[in-house]
Amino acid sequence: MKKGKFIVLEGPDRCGKSTQAKMLVNHLIAQGKDVILTREPGGTDTAEKIRQIVLEPGLDIRPMTELLLYESSRAQHTQEKIIPALEQGKIVICERYTMSTCAYQGYGRGIDLKIIDTLNKIATLGTTPDLTLVFLMSDKYFIERGEYLFDDRLEQEDRAFREKMRKGYLEMLTRTPNAYLIDADKNIQMIQEEVLSLITKHRII
Repeated sequence: MKKGKFIVLEGPDRCGKSTQAKMLVNHLIAQGKDVILTREPGGTDTAEKIRQIVLEPGLDIRPMTELLLYESSRAQHTQEKIIPALEQGKIVICERYTMSTCAYQGYGRGIDLKIIDTLNKIATLGTTPDLTLVFLMSDKYFIERGEYLFDDRLEQEDRAFREKMRKGYLEMLTRTPNAYLIDADKNIQMIQEEVLSLITKHRII
């Protein structure tokens, strides 16, 4: 039975998820909370190996193969790391989870969302976040922030793909319980204040 809290930070590449996740973890630790930071795809040795494959530039990975790789990584990650941590009463902060799969492989690649929803339920064993924070930014910042970053296979997709993905996140926000939009165009400190406000509202702290 889940005793801890599961917080997911969602959004496209370069939107500041990692920065905010680390700041949140540091804040929670300072509050005396037992917290772990993890990510998808990845989070465990096996899942990180799958991450290397799915994000490697130049590989010819078909959409359905891509989806199944993500779900395989998620199944391992959820069962090996997330569920045990929640059962121990820990707060789990995860960069991306099921919503990103719907945005990227569903809205972006065009795979039927019903198929993705079924696979998500199988891979997660029904595990859902207590709070989802969706970071979305203007496309101009994707270009600016990526100037000195390594482009993985997904980051190399074009603007049209990113627009479909953004539309997906916005639509899912309207039907996902305890999900909130974060304006990632704001400065880091303003975003952190908003994140902490939502964490307090949902009695995570």
